[in-house]
Amino acid sequence: MSNQAKDLPTGDGLILIDKLLHSTNLPTQLEVDMLWAEEVERRRKEIASGKARLIPGEEVFEKIKKRFGK
Repeated sequence: MSNQAKDLPTGDGLILIDKLLHSTNLPTQLEVDMLWAEEVERRRKEIASGKARLIPGEEVFEKIKKRFGK
């Protein structure tokens, strides 16, 4: 980080950080939340239709222990 950026007043530094974050084109929290909601609904439909099979947690952890030896 350049010394110029470090020497900015707090408010200006926060504005710079905000602009840099927006320039990365990363999804916003709202976009992430909406994508998760869509995924949850897709999975709910798969379970309701019988397309997906639920596996009990104990079975999953037992398979992990056998596979990785712990």
